[in-house]
Amino acid sequence: MNLKTKIHLFSTVLTLVILSMMNIGIYILFERMAFDTEYKQLNNEVDELIAALSKISNEADAATILRTYIPPNGGIRVIDSDEDLKLFVQTIDGVDEYYPRFKVGERYSIGAFQGTPILTISKPVIWVDGGVTEVQVMKILGDVEKNLDFLRLILLSVMIVGILLMTVSSVTLGKIITRPITKLINTMSQSRLSGTYEKIVVPPNGKDEMAQMGIAFNEMMERLEQNFKKQEQFVSDASHELKTPLTVIESYAKLLARHGFSNTAVAEESVQAIVNETARMKEMIEQMLLLAKSNEQSMRHFEKIDVFRLVETTLQSMRTAYNRHFILNGQGPIYANTDLEQLRQLLFIILDNARKYSEKEIITTILENEKGITISILDYGNGIPEKDLPHIFDRFYRVDEARNRKTGGTGLGMAIAKDIAMRLTAELKIESTVEVGTIIHIFIPNT
Repeated sequence: MNLKTKIHLFSTVLTLVILSMMNIGIYILFERMAFDTEYKQLNNEVDELIAALSKISNEADAATILRTYIPPNGGIRVIDSDEDLKLFVQTIDGVDEYYPRFKVGERYSIGAFQGTPILTISKPVIWVDGGVTEVQVMKILGDVEKNLDFLRLILLSVMIVGILLMTVSSVTLGKIITRPITKLINTMSQSRLSGTYEKIVVPPNGKDEMAQMGIAFNEMMERLEQNFKKQEQFVSDASHELKTPLTVIESYAKLLARHGFSNTAVAEESVQAIVNETARMKEMIEQMLLLAKSNEQSMRHFEKIDVFRLVETTLQSMRTAYNRHFILNGQGPIYANTDLEQLRQLLFIILDNARKYSEKEIITTILENEKGITISILDYGNGIPEKDLPHIFDRFYRVDEARNRKTGGTGLGMAIAKDIAMRLTAELKIESTVEVGTIIHIFIPNT
């Protein structure tokens, strides 16, 4: 059962239930009002009858009065305390055989006489002989029955017309609702068959749920297309980058096989080149795995930390490891809500880059304002040409191929740094001047 059929069936059943409940409620209310009106009218007549009976002195006059007040379509019965019939008058044959059933504590009854509602009111009266008797006045509600029959016909007609109208509207509504869904399914099928990332047309001013679904679908397809292209580019770049060290290793291995056993210099050069390229390839694979892992949904543990203290300990580790001058400007403590380990990794990547591409001291400055914290890392290296600045965060991008080969760079460090910064909701900004140096700003906003 498709969605359109489900919508149609649900709306039809819902309409039937609602109309049925409404019609039943209207019918019961009207019936009660009609019976109450008849009861009030007949009750007044019975009171007048009792008042007239209380003024007579013989039973013959009582019969005359009963005939005066008898309903045109009913009867009057007088019974004594032993429920023996004392007098009965009627205008409809067969009413004398109808005996009403009264509920406890009630003086009126609504029953059925030959399929027609009949109203009976019973009240005590002092009879001509001084005894207490019961007067039962019965009235067949023929007009009420006709009105109720007519009301049932009207309600049934209204329900049929309502169901028909709702059926038409549900079919129309089902088409309107399922049209964008059908379009979405067709687009997805076309994308699957063609291998492309097709998008659906969304009204420019659409603000309903269907339009939002279309916008979300288009954004998802665009993201998938971008990720697929990035994946293709990543695989292509990785293949190209791994091919170079493998070629070098293969060449030196062949050179070692030909001359290494007889020429010590060639053997030493070959072994050293193989070791260097192997280390470089190992580092590249580790960084590629780290970059691939960073693309996944990484868990973050945000907490309040002293950023100044973290930078200070990180710089001390760099001084010990590389015996270089790492200078820190600023005063602590400076607190921020961030992930300590990921921020530490980000600092190591940028400081390691600064160390690789400069020979002088590296200066780190920490500043705080109302918007957040800025960590600036300055190196006095060769600098980055302006044309290369937009591509610094691209994977495998190198400003100077020869310089990167010399330093052992893989072109992945800044791409990893960019991904870490995004997870930390931080911003990276690079300023560089050729032959002067480079400064990288890490901005951590207040949260």
